[in-house]
Amino acid sequence: MSESIKTVCPYCGVGCGLTVSPPAGTGRSTHRDSEGNPIWKTIGDKSHPSSQGMVCVKGATVTESIDKSRLKYPMMRDSLSEPFRRVSWDKAFNKIVDRIQFVRQNYGADGICMYGSGQFQTEDYYIAQKLLKGCLGTNNFDANSRLCMSSAVAGYMQSFGSDGPPCCYEDLELTDCAFLIGTNTAECHPIVFNRLHKYRKKHQHVKIIVVDPRCTKTAEAADLHLAIKPGTDIDLLNGIAHLLMRWNATDTLFMDECTKGFPAYAEVIRHYPPETVARRCGIRIDHVEQAARYWADSERVLSLWSMGMNQSSEGTAKVRTLINLHLMTGNVGKPGAGPFSLTGQPNAMGGREAGGLAHILPGYRSVKNPQHRAEIEEFWGLNPGQMSPVPGRDAWNQIVGLETGEVGLLWIAATNPAVSMPDLARTKAALLKSPFTVYQDAYYPTETSAYAHILLPAAQWSEKTGTMTNSERVVTFCPQFRSPPGEARPDWEIFAEVGRRLGFTREFNFANATAVHAEFTQTTRGRLCDMTGISHEKLAEFGPIQWPCPDTALLQEDESTSRMGIFSFLFSHRDKDKNITHIGKRLYTDLRFKTNDGRAIFAAYHSKGLAEPPNNEYPFVLTVGRLYGHWHTQTRTGRIEKIVKMHPHPFMEIHPRDAAKLKIAEGDLVELRSRRGKARFPAKITKAIAPHTVFVPMHWGALWSNDAEANLLTHHEACPTSLQPELKACAVQILAVSALPEETTELPHQELLQSSELMKTSN
Repeated sequence: MSESIKTVCPYCGVGCGLTVSPPAGTGRSTHRDSEGNPIWKTIGDKSHPSSQGMVCVKGATVTESIDKSRLKYPMMRDSLSEPFRRVSWDKAFNKIVDRIQFVRQNYGADGICMYGSGQFQTEDYYIAQKLLKGCLGTNNFDANSRLCMSSAVAGYMQSFGSDGPPCCYEDLELTDCAFLIGTNTAECHPIVFNRLHKYRKKHQHVKIIVVDPRCTKTAEAADLHLAIKPGTDIDLLNGIAHLLMRWNATDTLFMDECTKGFPAYAEVIRHYPPETVARRCGIRIDHVEQAARYWADSERVLSLWSMGMNQSSEGTAKVRTLINLHLMTGNVGKPGAGPFSLTGQPNAMGGREAGGLAHILPGYRSVKNPQHRAEIEEFWGLNPGQMSPVPGRDAWNQIVGLETGEVGLLWIAATNPAVSMPDLARTKAALLKSPFTVYQDAYYPTETSAYAHILLPAAQWSEKTGTMTNSERVVTFCPQFRSPPGEARPDWEIFAEVGRRLGFTREFNFANATAVHAEFTQTTRGRLCDMTGISHEKLAEFGPIQWPCPDTALLQEDESTSRMGIFSFLFSHRDKDKNITHIGKRLYTDLRFKTNDGRAIFAAYHSKGLAEPPNNEYPFVLTVGRLYGHWHTQTRTGRIEKIVKMHPHPFMEIHPRDAAKLKIAEGDLVELRSRRGKARFPAKITKAIAPHTVFVPMHWGALWSNDAEANLLTHHEACPTSLQPELKACAVQILAVSALPEETTELPHQELLQSSELMKTSN
């Protein structure tokens, strides 16, 4: 292949367009990495509407990891104490099918669990739902989106009647005030931040408010930084609402005509005067008032949030309280305004559309809704009542099911829970108890592979064809442009083959990913996320498309001008100078919402604070997060030389005042202890972190560093609605390592240390 290919970045939910070119071309030598692997060249795609040619270091270097440490062949072992042996796909499939049948007979269908990933393409997600929720009759499919976006999902559903971010990236360049809370956008969603920051430089009247206990790169660019204490988000949001109501800075007509539930909310917010809020949040009174004044003086307020809001025992309450501010001021359904969740994973949105959490079905449906189940049963050709009405096990309850012996098969795909799950010591102990674990991934080793009985080699991004949906609901086509190594297969093909071998040949009779996508989009017909007007062919021809995009709109076009007609429908306009296609659809522009009566719903919440507040024994609050260059558990980025040099080691940020009290100097090795575990980090003393709070990055697992696993410290307490764990805060104590007794540091799992021998075998 000599031509360049347009695709989308497989990291975060920004969904940046990439243009990739082959390692070799006419008149130039083959570009290779230090190990001699050919490297595809990657640059930003200037025609992509979301990223407009921009790309961060992760997207620019993504192809450098493609050929490193790949799992190429199926591997199997009878117990975790044995080494893996290479087997054929036929033998691996037979083993999995036999185990599924055994579990169905001896545990029931709910003894089967699958834990998937926002790294899936939508086609992968969809086939997994059809297999588990349809044919096998269990809703026990959950994904790492549970740790990422489930509070945003719940907040949208309860306030607006449906999931689905109502905004688009064009709003970044139309707003008067950007309110960023619980998001280090500059490092975690850098291209979104770049668009906002460029706009702010050209329009000095635009205000940026950042709410974060850390003075991040994002906060440094703000007009107002509110370094609140962890767990006081609702106090702050209710305090802003209190002042807006006091100043009569509300849109009473919008509230009267388009919302309900305000009286109960008004009763709550009267208890949050600025003096009380400032004291609880640990910030200045005038800063609370300034934040409210910025909001009140702006005609168009855009709020952005991510894990700092979602990963909380009050996650749904926080999201809904933020949405309340938009409802009070009519800042929804219009350009430059609205509540906009920034998705963490590249296709977490596609997963939500395909039903990829334990309580939802394709097309933004609920497993608890009889009509929704009936619609999917009819579409899939199932018997009435065949699908379970009970939400399946979420990610944490899959771990609990292993502890109790209720789970007889755990299938993990494209994610690394042995690093990313909370209460990690308990998680690992449960994984050790699993009677049968299938682990499906592109890379080996990972920390989770130590707990598997079967390893299935998956084709990753670049090696399979499919689609991904980004935070602004833009669907991008991801064509295959290289062959999978060894015997690796696309995830959806693996799921479909298991389905066929279980006897569901009609249900999984797909010739290719295009056929899978065509079936999936029909499940969205008439739903908020209607994508019936989107296909692989149209995406390949016209480029990225934003939903909603029903096929009915295309029927109005004359056949002789159908191509231009489709183009006009899909895109609002084209910038002739920059050749950038703009997408700017917003939801709820008619101010009618997906609730029973069409009204958005206010929510009234008092702040409860952290699930595990600090005390005399554990006086500090630990918060965790991402770094600019690394991605999640380093499965890709840990194998890219440039990024490893950028972020070579884990660390702990601590305020100078706290460091002085503990007699900790820059670079000293310290031990953090919580009620669940301990980990060690070199100290980084900085005023960027608020006093009594410490920060560590979450990227380092046992494969990359000894004793630096952040989630050994975190707890599993979760939001009761979204079931999203409070990964952002736990109580810890800090001890200087020099003051501790000598002890032997445990090395990573022996199976990981033997990886080189296994790789020789598998290669």
